[in-house]
Amino acid sequence: MSISHTLLGLLESGPRHGYDLKRTFDEKFGQDRPLHYGQVYSTMSRLLKNGLVEVEGIEPGEGPERKRYAITDAGITDVATWLTTPEKPEPYLHSTLYTKLVLALLTGRDGAALLDVQRSEHLRLMRELTRRKAGGDLADQLICDHALFHLEADLRWLETAAARLDKLASEVGA
Repeated sequence: MSISHTLLGLLESGPRHGYDLKRTFDEKFGQDRPLHYGQVYSTMSRLLKNGLVEVEGIEPGEGPERKRYAITDAGITDVATWLTTPEKPEPYLHSTLYTKLVLALLTGRDGAALLDVQRSEHLRLMRELTRRKAGGDLADQLICDHALFHLEADLRWLETAAARLDKLASEVGA
């Protein structure tokens, strides 16, 4: 996820302080991985330097002065370009699961046990996401579906790898 583009997009609805940007980001996108304040302010500093945002006002606060950021025309153009550029599909050709399986086989460890443990972990997470989805709003349901579909694909791969394990072991050992 592009943090800078997401923060720029949030600014399109109107100027905001860094605290407001963090709160809105966490509410909409960061439930599982909230932003750190330092990340918000370093990103805003970079966007300011690049002319994509400007400081609309400075207000005294309990601590440091609070800057209110506004998106510039260049920032709006940048967000529009980002939103209309398709994301590159991730083919997962460098999979940690695959690497672990091959290394297990190369070192004489039990590849089937590795696959079983991983399958159990995937199923545990799928149950957790299914519960979260059942109690969530539409946005939460969609992000959970996204994760669940990827986990289902991983499970299919785990099953395929288990079915081909003997052949993989003999090829890896050769």
